[in-house]
Amino acid sequence: MAFESLTDKLQNVFKGLRKKGRLTEEDVKKALKEVKMALLEADVSFRVVKQFMKSVEERAVGEEVLNGLNPGQMVIKIVNEEMIALMGSETTEIALQPGKAITVIMMCGLQGAGKTTTTAKIAGKLKLKGKKSLLVACDVYRPAAIKQLELNAQNQGVDFFSMGDGHSPVNIAKAAIEHANKNGHNIVILDTAGRLHVDSDMMEELKAIKANVDVHQTLLVVDAMTGQDAVNVASEFNDQIGVDGVVLSKMDGDARGGAALSVRAVTGKPILYVGMGEKLSDLEQFHPDRMANRILGMGDVLTLIEKAQENIEIDEDKEKEMMSRMKKGKFDFNDYLESMKQMKKMGGLSAILGMMPGMGVSAADLEGQIDEKQMARMEAIVLSMTPQERANPKILNPKRKHRIAKGAGVDIAVVNRFIKQFEQSQKMMKQLPGMMGGRGKRGRMRFPF
Repeated sequence: MAFESLTDKLQNVFKGLRKKGRLTEEDVKKALKEVKMALLEADVSFRVVKQFMKSVEERAVGEEVLNGLNPGQMVIKIVNEEMIALMGSETTEIALQPGKAITVIMMCGLQGAGKTTTTAKIAGKLKLKGKKSLLVACDVYRPAAIKQLELNAQNQGVDFFSMGDGHSPVNIAKAAIEHANKNGHNIVILDTAGRLHVDSDMMEELKAIKANVDVHQTLLVVDAMTGQDAVNVASEFNDQIGVDGVVLSKMDGDARGGAALSVRAVTGKPILYVGMGEKLSDLEQFHPDRMANRILGMGDVLTLIEKAQENIEIDEDKEKEMMSRMKKGKFDFNDYLESMKQMKKMGGLSAILGMMPGMGVSAADLEGQIDEKQMARMEAIVLSMTPQERANPKILNPKRKHRIAKGAGVDIAVVNRFIKQFEQSQKMMKQLPGMMGGRGKRGRMRFPF
């Protein structure tokens, strides 16, 4: 995920602060200098970094901090609070029209930023809130964009409107709103054309749509992978057409994170969502406080819980039965497959541990300790078993193990080691019955050991 390098560097700085019982002004300034360098390397705007560090230093070198009971923790707390303020302090929602009135949302952004996919992702989020969305294909220059939006609309279970590529975007938008009025839609999302770079034709087209259609929200999608360029793009769009909110796409990639920390300060516009993957469900509401916690390595349990609730649906009776088997140490390989399935829906074990506070594990540590390919091999071993073997691991004799190893394409020693680890995990579950469940009917998480 984005910020991994920044998080690791900041955690190293904070470890040094925690080790010292007392801090001098020189200690704090030296640590903050390292924070400054880490932010600049993460491609945060120089102007933003300068103002941020000024605010932090003014608070961190005060008498109350340096002479406090735990000055190291106070400095970290100040960095956290200032980072939250930098990103907007409060979570911002898309402003919808009251009652049954139609809200028209215009999506814009450069080509390749993920605008069309994000359009469908937002429709999915609004659908969960009971809204009836209409996705409108206003990109008349790329037939593939029209088809992509149509397929995404089908996958999200929302309606789609197109007039092909023979009409102007303005006329398509007008016709779409008429269609929405007649068919009971309360959300109209216009997917406009992108360009490889900001140009006058693009801006004039967007201005024309806003001049002829009552657009309530103009949302800009920017690629977080482009770092400081994303902030420049956001600033230019905002200056020319006016932007109400920003969506940062590709935050799951090798992004340094500078865009998230700069865009609000530079444009004054809130970040509404962050794209965390290619799937249509991979869109997270942007919470400045949670993002700051993630950046500083403090975890993000609330988002983890929400992801579990959104992605995992378990029958309550089945859940009780499974929990009962775990407490008795009768967790079998079918349960293991179910755990793997749930974990994948939530982004994998690395993503889950990355949101857990107090793990004391950096991204680099996780990379060395968690091998997703190895976990895939373990899953292949289980899938090579018969239903009877999965339900009753005790019948796994040497002959069966050799067949399983051949089916999974691994050495017999790998199978033996995996089964031994599984037996140990069964014993551990029996000893720790209270650690395998959560609260409520949904969102309980079980992790394979």
